[in-house]
Amino acid sequence: MALDERRLAMLRDMGVPFWRPLQPRSPAPPANAGATDHTPADTPGPPGSDQAASARETIASAKPLAGAARVASPPPLPERRLEPAAPREVSRMAQPAAVPPPPAPDAAAPRQGEAHPAVGAAPAVIATLDWPALRATVAACRACGLCESRRQTVFGAGHPRAHWMIVGEAPGEQEDLRGEPFVGPAGQLLDNMLRALGLTRAEAAPADQPPLEPAQQAYIANTLKCRPPRNRNPEPEEMRRCEPYLQRQIALVQPRLILAMGRFAVQALLRTDEAIGRLRGRVHRYEGVPLIVTYHPAYLLRNLPDKAKAWEDLCLAAQTMEALPPR
Repeated sequence: MALDERRLAMLRDMGVPFWRPLQPRSPAPPANAGATDHTPADTPGPPGSDQAASARETIASAKPLAGAARVASPPPLPERRLEPAAPREVSRMAQPAAVPPPPAPDAAAPRQGEAHPAVGAAPAVIATLDWPALRATVAACRACGLCESRRQTVFGAGHPRAHWMIVGEAPGEQEDLRGEPFVGPAGQLLDNMLRALGLTRAEAAPADQPPLEPAQQAYIANTLKCRPPRNRNPEPEEMRRCEPYLQRQIALVQPRLILAMGRFAVQALLRTDEAIGRLRGRVHRYEGVPLIVTYHPAYLLRNLPDKAKAWEDLCLAAQTMEALPPR
């Protein structure tokens, strides 16, 4: 579509580039070529002729491509320096797990088979201790959390080679204060039960009496050597930590018969969760040693009718001892 001068002027005023092909200019006729044009050069033409002619000359002599480039081309961007790209964050799940360095050797750490004074002796070490060393090791034991609340450990009492061995559960408040098993009302009841069997926990007879025979004596120990706070039930881990001490005491005493009193004593020695009511009335074995199950004296103080059952258990223990061959 042809553009007239008015439209071209509007486009030019709006700054819109435009382009159209140039028309070839016809050669100017010679001065004397014809007589039809008699208008002198300086004679003014019709109104607007000078403006139209000037527009035609401007359009014809313009360089549209260059003009269009100036309008359409964006200004040059400032020079930018490329920065090195930051490393992408790798997912923690994809990273290999960091392997901690091996711990530095501790100069104070015990050698293999040696007791650690701040923790507790290894079971293999406990199995080799004599009475004085075993007592000292128990007194310094910190193998479980009970060491934080105890006043003192409760090791054991009685003749170290007695024929009878009484195994209880855990120390109570009075035992924790005195460092001796079975004291207070429960201890008095146990002494009466032993007296009915002709036994005593004393290591030696009074000076005015004849010496005691091992068959008349009993050694008393607990499954735990420390009192649980507020006399709560022992935890399985606490029993496991303390078990080597009881095993060594039994090995040193070498009793002919064991009387297990209470549920936790039975569990530690017989490895069973059965109730005492189902286990009593028959002879069990602990590493070949006859074992009789009965109630704990503290339980009997709360359940008086069961004292008759406990007496039956004592009678069974006495019969079992009498049936054993002489040592």
